[in-house]
Order: sequence, then structure tokens, then C-alpha cells
Amino acid sequence: MAQGPRYRRPFRRRAEGKTNYHRRMKLLKSKKLRAVIRVSNNHVIVQIIQSKIGGDKIIVSAHSKELVSKYGWNANTGNVPAAYLTGFLAGARAKKQNVEEAILDLGIFYHRNRVLAAFKGILQSGIEIPYNEDFFPENIEEIIKGSHIEQYASLLKTEDPEKYQQVFSRYLQKNNINPQKISQLVSNTFKKIESST
Repeated sequence: MAQGPRYRRPFRRRAEGKTNYHRRMKLLKSKKLRAVIRVSNNHVIVQIIQSKIGGDKIIVSAHSKELVSKYGWNANTGNVPAAYLTGFLAGARAKKQNVEEAILDLGIFYHRNRVLAAFKGILQSGIEIPYNEDFFPENIEEIIKGSHIEQYASLLKTEDPEKYQQVFSRYLQKNNINPQKISQLVSNTFKKIESST
């Protein structure tokens, strides 16, 4: 470990790799609302946050677990289509709260495709967030609808049916979902979110 009279120990969250304080300071100086996207292996959380001196205030929040409990989504809550739907849900709620614009706060950028899918959902809800079009991969529209899952499922089903049963066992047995028709589930859930908010 470093020592000496000029050594300064970094803040705990910086040392853990959770917060980049220089980037955070720039975001706070803008005095705009922040669209915060955080992704774990199983869940997606999207929040619209207002920064205040006493601490951050969450204006709108959406969690991917809500897709299951309120909108009929019975697939995995940590995949790309679920991230897109969670972002759209947060954006729709923000529009209801008269939020028109925000800036993107990615934090430490893990799980790239799911974060981008959630961001695309926020944008499609009508929230104005500045971004560069090159930020998204070319096939983002197909990915957020779950076509990559459908293609992989149909490929496995034809080439290795045993592995297909193993990989998609939770879809097939527990949730009774056909992974080759996941885009239909995405569009149904999208319509439910649109009609309820």
C-alpha cells in the first residue's frame, strides 16, 4: 500500500470502483435531472433523480420486478427486453410527473447492452436526453424486442434439442413461455405499460 506525507486515501466508493466523483461533480453542476440506470445480473433499476444539497431526491423510479407483479411479464427480469421495458416504464412515469428532459448518469458502465436498452426505453417514452447516435449498436431495435433470444432458441432447438431444454428450462417449464415467441411477450407488456401510465 502507498505511504508517505503526500499520500491521500481515496473515498471508499471510489476505491470500490462504484463512483467517479469527477464525473459526478460535472453532472451535479449542470443542475439538471439525472436519468440513472443501474443493472445487476437479475434486475434493472431506472430512476429520475434531482440533486439537492441535502441529498438526492428520487422523482421517479422503476424496477424490473414491477414488470412481473403489475404488467404480466413472466420472463427473466435481467435480460435486454426487460431492461428496455423498465426504461420505458420509468420514462412514462416521468412524463406523467411533467419531466421533459434529463441527462444520462451511467455511473460505472457495466452490462452495456442492458443499460443501452433501458436508455432506449427512456428515449422512446418521450424524455429529452442528449446523446450521440453512434452510442447505440446498429441492431438495437431488434435486440430490445428479443429477436436475438428467438434466433438463439430456434438455432438450439434444431441443432441440439437437449441443450435447448437445458438452457431454456426456466422459460419452458417454470414460466410456460415459448422462447421463440419472446417478441410477442415484449409487445404485450409494452402495450400494458402504455395503457396504464
